[in-house]
Amino acid sequence: MKSQLNLKKAIITALFVIIGTAVFAQTGKISGKVSDKKTGETLIGVTVKIKNTPKGMATDVDGKYSLTGLATGKYTLIFQYVGYNGKEISDVEVTSGKNTIFDIILDEAGGQNLNEVVIQGSFKKESVNALYAQQKNSAVISDGISSELIKRSPDKNTSDVLKRVSGATIQDNKFVVIRGLSDRYNTAMLDGASLPSTEPNRKAFSFDIVPSNLVDNLIISKTATPDLPGDFTGGAVQITTKDIPDQNYITLSGGVGYNTASTFKDFFSGPRNATDYFGFDDGKRKLQSSFPSTNRLAAGLTYEQNIKAIRTLPQDWSIYNMTALPTQNYQFTLGRVKDLKNNRKFGAIVSLTYRNAQSITRDAVRDFYEYNYLDNSYKFSTNVGALANFAYTYGKSKITFKNIYNRIFDDQYTSRTGTNGSSGTDNKFFAFDLIQKSLFKSTLEGNHQLGARNAKINWSVGFSNVLNDQPDQRKINYSKNISDLDKPEIAYTANVLNIGKENTRLFSTLKENGYTGSVNYSLPVNLFKETSTLKVGLASSYRDRNFDVRFLGLQLGFNNENVEAIRARPLKTLFGKDLIESGAYTLSEIPNSGDIYTANSLTNAGYAMLDNKFGEKARLVWGVRTEMFNVNLKTLDPSNKPVKQDYFDVLPSLNFTYSLTEKINLRASYYRTLARPEFRELAPFQYYDYEQLAFQQGNPNLKRAQVNNADIRFELYPSAGQIISVSAFYKQFNNAIESLNEDYNSTRTITYFNSDKADVYGLEFEVRKSLDFIAENEFMKNTTAYANLALIKSKVTNPENTGVVYLEKSRQMVGQAPYTINAGLQHAFLNNKMNFNILYNKVGRRIIAAGGSRFPSIWEAPRNVLDLQLGMKVFKNKGEFKINAGDILNNNNILYYDNNMNKKYEMNGEDETINRYKLGSNYSLSFSYTL
Repeated sequence: MKSQLNLKKAIITALFVIIGTAVFAQTGKISGKVSDKKTGETLIGVTVKIKNTPKGMATDVDGKYSLTGLATGKYTLIFQYVGYNGKEISDVEVTSGKNTIFDIILDEAGGQNLNEVVIQGSFKKESVNALYAQQKNSAVISDGISSELIKRSPDKNTSDVLKRVSGATIQDNKFVVIRGLSDRYNTAMLDGASLPSTEPNRKAFSFDIVPSNLVDNLIISKTATPDLPGDFTGGAVQITTKDIPDQNYITLSGGVGYNTASTFKDFFSGPRNATDYFGFDDGKRKLQSSFPSTNRLAAGLTYEQNIKAIRTLPQDWSIYNMTALPTQNYQFTLGRVKDLKNNRKFGAIVSLTYRNAQSITRDAVRDFYEYNYLDNSYKFSTNVGALANFAYTYGKSKITFKNIYNRIFDDQYTSRTGTNGSSGTDNKFFAFDLIQKSLFKSTLEGNHQLGARNAKINWSVGFSNVLNDQPDQRKINYSKNISDLDKPEIAYTANVLNIGKENTRLFSTLKENGYTGSVNYSLPVNLFKETSTLKVGLASSYRDRNFDVRFLGLQLGFNNENVEAIRARPLKTLFGKDLIESGAYTLSEIPNSGDIYTANSLTNAGYAMLDNKFGEKARLVWGVRTEMFNVNLKTLDPSNKPVKQDYFDVLPSLNFTYSLTEKINLRASYYRTLARPEFRELAPFQYYDYEQLAFQQGNPNLKRAQVNNADIRFELYPSAGQIISVSAFYKQFNNAIESLNEDYNSTRTITYFNSDKADVYGLEFEVRKSLDFIAENEFMKNTTAYANLALIKSKVTNPENTGVVYLEKSRQMVGQAPYTINAGLQHAFLNNKMNFNILYNKVGRRIIAAGGSRFPSIWEAPRNVLDLQLGMKVFKNKGEFKINAGDILNNNNILYYDNNMNKKYEMNGEDETINRYKLGSNYSLSFSYTL
């Protein structure tokens, strides 16, 4: 009897669940954002009601609303706000289980208009009007892409998305070039806070770590306003990630990729551990805690202590042969939203990503100076990432807590063969190089409306942590005289008789913490009989870095009777256990107290700006930002003078917009910005880069660069989502920070210096237009062509009276390309179930490092890059297949000396090749499914 009752209860419970699920499946929701027509500012507290029903709500602090539990059908929405004309919008359709997104703009009521005006409209027309306003109302010259456009594209990560933004070009699939300026002069912001550099030897951010489906919007500001950081010149890339999803979902995705140069080819590497596949070394490569300190080694070890210390070092020098597997990538994303009482809401998005790739670079040519080498490199890469965003809205406030973590594990093995004319030797060089990089960033942010005047306050605090670990970079070179190449009885012998930075084992660790805080306040004010916005704010950023490095080596005694036989041993047994136990090798260390450093910087900023409207057509956003910057860097070597710099900069900016018609804008702007040296650029740490065959070293005397900028732009919006624009810009650099190919010594040094003055002039053309002007049919209407062309001229005069006589008195600015081309064709068909994209980009030849007194500048040759993308939605749009073909043309990557100065690379001419290689084309297939 009891079991029967339990069975009945179970059946009744199941029926309620089924009925509840069925009822829920029959309802849908309408959500969106309400903005001011002229300024694009979101409006807080707008009343949103469904006509002839009691259902309604007020927009939150982001100007967003969400009407839930709606039966399938068409509705009329009413929008009302004090001081604005109301709107009544018909034909807003709700589908069961779906979220209908409807953004709308409201226009201020005229000053003499005492009666309430309600404007009638339709869902389709108002959606187009909202998109128009979003395009036209930017306060600055900018380009961007919204989450809706990202959703309709087959892009996987943010670097893919950036390829679609006007004026932006992606290098190495992750670094951004804006208006021809390299990443050195750009800044990246994630959720309102500046991002630290993810690269150890350059100011750059890897944009491929942020999945595209978690991006709410992406904007590149090409001109400055006082509320933006002053440390950029090319552009400020602003990425905002999602916090509160529109609806609950779980998305699973996976993909595989094929590289024409690598996949299923022989893959050589050092030892591989299971943890490598998860992005973490198992700890066996790093120096053990019992390993002697630098001071202990300098004091000398006993015979037994020497052997004991060497035993703790990794001993596996074997080269393993396997098959390069296809690229793998997986992602899990969970989105949850809960509507609470009194228009409160809580949302969360959690995402995990994984990627593994095994890439091969074959026959890289290095033929310059006295070198004639061929390199083969094999890189095992694992990338793991996590994102966790949480948000809570209540009343007219919103609190968000956003977190991102990314870890990159790059383990590379390189073999090199060829001759060095300066030493008269033929060489066989081997390098094992593991780099582990991680980035963690956490931001807590609040947005609140204050009082009845629509005043807003925004505050944020943030923490970031960057780690860069290089445990046991091992390099060894075997050589024999070129004159003995025809004598097989003479063996190649290893250079183990002395140690230098070219053949040591390097152990380095970089740790950096960053702390940020900001507060911004905006208040609508009446000026010139128009509503304007006053905005003021304060910001502070503190960075603290510790860098530690040791150069260790095993040195073979000259008096060893078997010295030549030992040096001729193959790599696998060169440091064999028998030799270590017999005491044949002595543990040595290169004194390097000048390479170890600590550094910190503090930036405090304040700004005030006004967003003025003059009548119906003119708008002026102007103001000033002040930044106080302090940097300190100190090495362990007391003979090195500490770096201490203090700057106070006043950065004015002015952005003027005039609307000639509803479809045409004229813009003009002036602004002053900065470029500050990174810690690595200041640090005297000297590192031998075996790939470039050069040392890398900072310059403690670097100064910050000041840049005056001016822009004008004509914009025509033929229809929503389309644009035709022409821009002109000018940049004047004082003390531009540039890399220098310092060539006074036998081995080159890549360092940094300030050029006195640089001038940059540019023209930029942009077109994004559907092809329905060719023929008015559905196919052409759904096909969009877009192109961006930037033509830039730069001139730098090399410093004089510095004791260095430069080969080139004037040249292009380092990193500044004379042109960039982006072009593409996008087509949506089958009611947007399939999307096809073809993308082309090219960056003109540019200088990587300025020339010195012996060698001219190092140039990077232009490449033609062609990508294809195809996305296909299946299973009622819940699933999507994506096919990507990247770098189809597979042009050579080339760095060279343009010895004959004819502005082009000649493989068999007078030019010298610093590096020439191909990375192969990439083809991938992925599938995602949303529950």
